Amino acid sequence: MERTLTNYIRALRTAGAAVSPSEAIDAARALALVGYAERQRLKDSLSVVLAKTPEEKDIHDRLFDLYFSRGAATAGAERQDSEDTADQRDGDGSGGEGEPADPADQLLDLARAGDQSRLAVAMERAASQAGVDEIRFASQGSFFSRRMLETMGVEALEARLMERLQDRSPESQAEAQALMDARSALMRAARRHVDQRFEVFGRTATENFMNSAVASRAIDKLSLRDMERMKAVVARMARRLAVRHSRRRKVRNRGKLDVRRTLRANAGFDGVPFQVVWKRKHRDRPKIVAICDVSGSVATYVRFLLMFLYALNETVTDLGAFAFSNVLVDVSGPLKHLSFEAAMDHIILEVGSGGTDYGQAMIDLRDKHWDQIDRRTTVLLLGDGRSNHTDPRLDIFAEMADRAKRVVWLCPEPTGRWGSGDSEILRYQPFCTHLSHCATALDLEEALDEILLAYD
Repeated sequence: MERTLTNYIRALRTAGAAVSPSEAIDAARALALVGYAERQRLKDSLSVVLAKTPEEKDIHDRLFDLYFSRGAATAGAERQDSEDTADQRDGDGSGGEGEPADPADQLLDLARAGDQSRLAVAMERAASQAGVDEIRFASQGSFFSRRMLETMGVEALEARLMERLQDRSPESQAEAQALMDARSALMRAARRHVDQRFEVFGRTATENFMNSAVASRAIDKLSLRDMERMKAVVARMARRLAVRHSRRRKVRNRGKLDVRRTLRANAGFDGVPFQVVWKRKHRDRPKIVAICDVSGSVATYVRFLLMFLYALNETVTDLGAFAFSNVLVDVSGPLKHLSFEAAMDHIILEVGSGGTDYGQAMIDLRDKHWDQIDRRTTVLLLGDGRSNHTDPRLDIFAEMADRAKRVVWLCPEPTGRWGSGDSEILRYQPFCTHLSHCATALDLEEALDEILLAYD
């Protein structure tokens, strides 16, 4: 029973529920009180102990019905089967009176009996020996089904089947048909059991693998199907960043005593330090101004960067977004008041036409939006730095770098192409706090993580 609970907790963790060791101990104590007899009471008790958020309760409800699908009748049959096994060990070792001793006869009897509870218990035992709970991909179903049958002794049944097929007598052919039917029935039962365990242990692992593959793939190489998956991946990454950095800002520096403020706070106690005051380091609230090149070569990257930023709205409350191909336009309004897809279509249509001109974008930023840049602003640029041989206005860029807290440039082009042709990015590089190649969603996450670390 402890193993049953332990495996269920592992399934919850695999599916994304953060079950701590203390909560696992509480679940064991709750299980000792309520037992397995009443299914609904067990489900409600584990829900209270193991699921803390609405999302985790949804995971628990789904997995509970899958994991505990056998029901009390099967559990009773398993106990009876264990007692029978113990009785057999106490006997003469021949398998017990009326019990087939040959593995082929045992499997044939199991398939013919029609006792679903007994069959389920046998499958549970075989699955445990075959390690079915380690399944990660649906394509492993046939492999684990075969391993289950092998642990049950299907080779003996198959060997007898081959012998009967070689004998052309009617009796042998009838027995061969019975053996084939039994083998097929056992295979179907094993496959159903493996599929059920895949839904419990493997489905989420498969999704995590696919999400990881998409997140590490170059954004400009994503297919339409990948794009849909990437939306969920970006949202999950943004939530992870939001939780990580909101938690860090809540941690106070308790390592250094503020003597002056402590004495002042305890002046009414004759200087006895009843109230201790610790030094606090001032931390700026994150402020990001994103400047995005939305010309055709980098428009796809911009979509995911802005999706990232606006998914971080709880962490980055002060956020400005500008887009340009030549003229710089404030696009914060469309992103706030339209759906994200509609806003991006509007931005690409209105701003994405025309030849790229970084110099003109710098002029527009200085003339119209210069007050957006101050000492706590991180300027985040996304673009390839190709300005069609126009004046890059390095003087304005250098002045912006002096005004801002940090200047971070993410370039979708590989570093080997920097400075070639009309690329001005190497001329901008001396004024950047950080300049890096950015090709995947993981690169975007890492860059935003570093930006937010500067405010922690």
